[in-house]
Formats: sequence, C-alpha cells, structure tokens
Amino acid sequence: MVSRLNAASPLTRMSRSRAPDSDIDMYRRALLIGAGATVLYAGTSPVLAASRARGRQGIIDRSCRVSASRLDSQVAKAYPLFNKPVVLPDFDPQKHGARSDVALHRLVTETVVPETRERLKISGLLAVPVGAKGEVPLVSWQHGTILSFDQVPSNLTRLADPAYEMSDADDSLETLFNVQRLAGRGFAVVAADYVGKGPFRKGRGEGYAVKGVSIQTCLDVLAAGRAAMRSLGLVPSRLFLHGWSQGALNTQWLHQALRAEGQSVAATAVASPFNDLNEAWSFWAGRETFPLPEGMTSYPAMPGWISLCMIVALGSYELQYGLTGLLRSAVRPEFQELAAHYWKTYDNNFDQKAPFPTGSNLLVPGFFDHATDDRNSAFLRHLAANRSSYWNYDAPIRFYHGLADEAVHPVMVARALSAGGKFATGVPVENASHRGTFLSGLYGDAKVLGEQNNIVDWFGSFR
Repeated sequence: MVSRLNAASPLTRMSRSRAPDSDIDMYRRALLIGAGATVLYAGTSPVLAASRARGRQGIIDRSCRVSASRLDSQVAKAYPLFNKPVVLPDFDPQKHGARSDVALHRLVTETVVPETRERLKISGLLAVPVGAKGEVPLVSWQHGTILSFDQVPSNLTRLADPAYEMSDADDSLETLFNVQRLAGRGFAVVAADYVGKGPFRKGRGEGYAVKGVSIQTCLDVLAAGRAAMRSLGLVPSRLFLHGWSQGALNTQWLHQALRAEGQSVAATAVASPFNDLNEAWSFWAGRETFPLPEGMTSYPAMPGWISLCMIVALGSYELQYGLTGLLRSAVRPEFQELAAHYWKTYDNNFDQKAPFPTGSNLLVPGFFDHATDDRNSAFLRHLAANRSSYWNYDAPIRFYHGLADEAVHPVMVARALSAGGKFATGVPVENASHRGTFLSGLYGDAKVLGEQNNIVDWFGSFR
C-alpha cells in the first residue's frame, strides 16, 4: 500500500498515516522546533469564564509562552517549505523577526451549526504579544484546507513542551507564520479550529466550503477570543481579517457576516481565494480552462491532491445539507469505495494497484452538462448559493493571488475584484505557487507584490 499522490506544492497537509519512507512524505516536510517555550499555565483548569456573546461560554484551558527567538527559528525552518518555487529572499530575522514573546491560549467554546442545528464543542487559538497593555488590535485568521483531523491552530499550544517538534504533517505551520509575523509585532491573533477538526470533533465530519457552519464557527471563536482578551486585561480594538485558500473563502464570508451585524472591519486580506465555487469545481475537474497570464508560456498542472479536496467537499455537503448518498451519486463507480473510505478516515494509504482519481475523472460523466442525479443538481445549487464573488465591499480588502497558483487561477480571483467596488484591490504575485502566494502576503515586499506592501505593514497602517 503506497500513496498515488505526486505534487510539488500542496494546498493541503496530509495526516500522518503511513510509513515514513513513502512518497507521501514529500508533503510532510518536518519542522524541528528548538527549546524556548515556558509554561504559563497548563492542564484543564480554566483561567477564563467568558463570552456570553451568542449565548455561549468560552474558556482558556491551556496556555504557554513562546519566545520571539523560538518563533523566528521555527519560521526560518518552515519558510523554505512554502517558498517553492522560490519567489522570496531567504527569511531574514533582522527584517522579519518577532519583536516580542507571544502567549498562546487554547480557547474552548460552543457553536450551533446553522444547517443541522447541532450544538457542538469547538476549539481555537488566541495569541497575544507578551507585555501588551490596554487596547490591542485583533486579527481573525482563517486557515487553509487540511486533509487531516488535527492540524489545527490550537495545536500551537503544544509548544508548552520545550521538546515538542512541530511538523507539517501534524501542525498548522501557516498559523505559526501568522503568530510570528502578527502577534510578534503587536497584534492579537484569534483562529478557529473548524467544525470536524481538532480535539473535540468526536468523529464528526467537517463543513468544507459550507457557508453557514464556517461563518458561525469563526464568529463564535472570535467572540470567545475577544472575551478572553478582556479577561487578560486587554481591550480588543480594531478588527482585521486574514485568510488563505479555503480560509480566504471563509474570511470573505466572515467579513460579510460581520458587516451585516454592523460590526466594523478595519481591513481584510485574503490569499489564493476561490470565490466562485462552481467555477472552481469546473476548473479542478478540467472542465474549464483559462488563458495563460501575460508573459507565461505554460501553467502549472492541476495537483494530484485536488481530487481529495473534491471528495471532502462532497462529503461535507452531504453531511451539512442532508444530501444522503451524494458521494455515491457524484463519484464514478470505480472510485466510490475510495471516496467513502477517505471521507471517513482521511487515510492516505492508497493501494497502488487500484486506480486513483484525478480532478478530471472523479465525477460521473455529464456532471456539468445535464442533471445526472437530484443530489448532484442540489450540490451545484448549493455551491452557487455559497459563492462569494459578487459582494460590494465597504471596507478595504486585498486579494493576494499567485500568477502560477496551481489550484486557483488568477482569472478566478478577477470575479470578486471586478464586482467588489472601490475598496477591493488585487495584489498579483509573479511566479507564486499556492503556498508561495500565502507566504508572500506575509513576508514579501513591493518588488514581489506589484508595488504593494505586505499584510503586516498594510494592517499596521490602520492602527
């Protein structure tokens, strides 16, 4: 049993479920973490009884302090994993280093899933700069797709153990980058472990690219984070939003929901956003193609792992919208067993002798041409209802998009830019892959970002 995947710059991190010498390990990119974290308080005794927002409570159930130097050293080791192909200079701690130690707190709260009305226990992360007092600007960070159950933001509290070694297979390195770059420079950062992820999932599936559950989870963790800050003697001031890939979609939804409630958003940044879900599916399935960006003679091939993202989306929509049997009705018969097993387990031990689906052959023939099944048609309607392409933004938002992004073609970003109004701005990143686009948004300069500044400096200009 070996993996059938082969890609150079994955959108996702696969769960650790196979022998260490298998070819799936190209995705794992181990990151060694040195010593330097000291425990503030640990265990399950809550230091916070908090948020009554939305009728739910939140607590901090574990915390640790991580030094600025440790954050910098871990980012330096993770940085090359995202800078492929190389679009940025090497990490420079003098230029990009954290300026303060950071306190990491795991949040525990509840959410009610709008689609199913379930009340679920969920978790998240709050990171605050050590020594901060009074008003502190807050960034709500929404992470990208993970093809596992536990590579979540709150895992960063494992750094309470000085010997703990973070890895791309088990942790959220993208959250590490946000914490080092933003919390290490004066911002508080709050991040949700999405429903179906993290320590309290209890076997429940996730809500990948499902609007209601994604918004509610982010809103409730944001409320818990704000309450936690107040319990620590801090006042959350201006709110900023940041998200990548799936998290970019969630961030746009969150922006819309917050504005609908009359809450202020100072600025929003999204990287590699797939805004029109129907368009994204057509692209991933090879149904739709786009012209080459100017100056390019070829475009990166669709990655092999995109079919797994599509399986997770089908499973999520089947679960959240009650489309019983959608995985079977939408997936070709020869891949149905694999799809059902993967949705339940996220097990990467694929039989090399068996066929492995690509985005272009996963779905039943005619999926985009005619009504192949009532559930398939309902799925496409839900995708259309959940797209975020056509929203008039009344606060600044930037769309960081790579011109060599293997999962999100630049044309797909243009939908939101053209309809977004005067506050929507595109930031193209030449030659950037999916991961490279994200990294450039945090660490790039004007030369890389089309004469725009990076997210850290841009958010800082609003403080």
